[in-house]
Amino acid sequence: MPTKMLRIPTPDGQADAFAALPDDDKRHPGVLMYADGFGIRPVVREMARDLAGHGYYVLVPNFFYRHGPAPVVELPEHIGEETRAVVMSRIMPLIEGHTVERTLLDADAYLSCLTAQPEVSAGPVAVTGYCIGGLLAVRTAAAHPGQVAAVAGFHAPVGAAGPDSLRRLTAQAHFGHAETDLTPEALAELNQVLDASGVDYTSEIYPDTVHGFTMADTDAFNPAALQLHWDRLLPLLGSTLADR
Repeated sequence: MPTKMLRIPTPDGQADAFAALPDDDKRHPGVLMYADGFGIRPVVREMARDLAGHGYYVLVPNFFYRHGPAPVVELPEHIGEETRAVVMSRIMPLIEGHTVERTLLDADAYLSCLTAQPEVSAGPVAVTGYCIGGLLAVRTAAAHPGQVAAVAGFHAPVGAAGPDSLRRLTAQAHFGHAETDLTPEALAELNQVLDASGVDYTSEIYPDTVHGFTMADTDAFNPAALQLHWDRLLPLLGSTLADR
């Protein structure tokens, strides 16, 4: 699976990014993938390659580029309970400083870069994300209704986007929540907002999951939930980008 590193011009500098694409000479639909707060690392690159293997050009930007190239924070090979607190203490200030304004400025740059790649076919794209990346995906999709055809977020604080952003969604959506992130009552409230927006969506709590369940380099990893994530994501992309 071909991969490359890119540098994306933004109003605040240049964001480094990882890209994976099918091994052929054809043009393919573009997918903007936002990593979780731990950023671009081997497990995220592998997920991007897996998605590219299904016929997509996948771009994964380092959204903390203002603080340096990835990895912005040094990470252990496995992020377990004994190291998570220390890692999170370094990452949380970066998350808290990543404002909505920065998110939207960067999203413009990321989408411009993605659609300009010669291997990417014309037309709308999809955006997906994990943890904080899922929130960035929602904000990106809400700000680009004519350009983003599908949006997905996994173990993501989707509700933090706010009702106004959720109501602006026009992309077909899927949100897969962790049991520890959302109660059934909170899920019902979130889904009521999505219902009011008129968006075509699915939003569900994945069984037996904790926050971070897709990430194989953490204690939160749940292989069955990762597979369910693919079972939801791939049909979503196929139905919205299939005619490209």
